[in-house]
Amino acid sequence: MQAYCFKCRKKVDIKNAQSVTLKNGRPAVQGVCSICGTKVYRIGKG
Repeated sequence: MQAYCFKCRKKVDIKNAQSVTLKNGRPAVQGVCSICGTKVYRIGKG
């Protein structure tokens, strides 16, 4: 699965992906950028 990394400014593969629910109840996938290690989110995919 991929998400946009704001530090790398491109779509990257997600490492250590886990499903989370945001405060407003929307599903998301949280993980780590495979290039720089920054936390990344993919909203709408559970």
